[in-house]
Amino acid sequence: MKIAILDDYHDVARRYADWTSLGGDSQVRIFNSHIPDAQVEAELADFDVIVAMRERTPFPADRIQALPKLRLLITTGMRNNAIDMAACKARGVIVCGAPGDALAATATAELAWAHILGLFKHLPAEDAAMRRGMWQTAMPEPLAGRRLGVVGLGKLGAAVARVGLAFGMDVVAWSPNLNDERAREAGVTRVDKHELFATSDVVSLHLVLSDRTRNVVDAAALAAMKPTAYLVNTSRAGLVDQAALMDALVKFRLAGAGLDVYPDEPLSPTDPVRDLDNVILTPHLGYVSRENFEAFYRNALEAVRAWRAGAPVRVLNA
Repeated sequence: MKIAILDDYHDVARRYADWTSLGGDSQVRIFNSHIPDAQVEAELADFDVIVAMRERTPFPADRIQALPKLRLLITTGMRNNAIDMAACKARGVIVCGAPGDALAATATAELAWAHILGLFKHLPAEDAAMRRGMWQTAMPEPLAGRRLGVVGLGKLGAAVARVGLAFGMDVVAWSPNLNDERAREAGVTRVDKHELFATSDVVSLHLVLSDRTRNVVDAAALAAMKPTAYLVNTSRAGLVDQAALMDALVKFRLAGAGLDVYPDEPLSPTDPVRDLDNVILTPHLGYVSRENFEAFYRNALEAVRAWRAGAPVRVLNA
């Protein structure tokens, strides 16, 4: 049995799970860097089992067809929009999930707040100026009394909202399914989409990406935002019309953005967003923690063992 573990950038897969326990008849190859899209089929053609890191490497129908030996595809996490589940089922490829740590959602909310604070306090610019020998080049902005707009009030959005309330912010929320009762339970006010974008000083996105939510932050929503406002996205790049966002940032129709997610990941070294001074960029760190990755790899190993024993667990394409 040949097993490929993809996108282990931190080189922790062998430390966090005992792959040698599978026995001498199993060969494990770990890819510590991302496989370029054009090389994926050639690199993975001989593997029976692939462990994918979230949605870094897509598995559409044509790719599934191009991997004739593939029998088990494991995704870290319990949802993966980059895998064609129907194509896997048609080919007889079982897809299993490997859940992470229960506190992973909290870590993502923390990162959203790192972005919000970095934007309001101009931390990257002041850090860079200090290293050039300068002093007080920007005017920090207070959070108290400002409006935080939370798009999506599930576990993540509610966690972000609680921190906003603790900072003394006026917190409002909107999502396609949000009702007044749920908003009240979270201690915030439900408003319509236009009001949220038009009146918020910072908007933080916390929706699951689906056909319904793709590009939910469209050109009209961005145009409604105040030129002094910020957008923070630690969820999925597909929630935002990327061309409209770039246009708004380049023309300073927005004060700035905090981005942890991108249409193509890893982000290309030449992507123009890297050149913008009014954007804080992080490399999709929202789900990255030792505890989360330990759970990912332990559960992935469990999924391999269970599949080999004929009783696969956490099957996502049953």
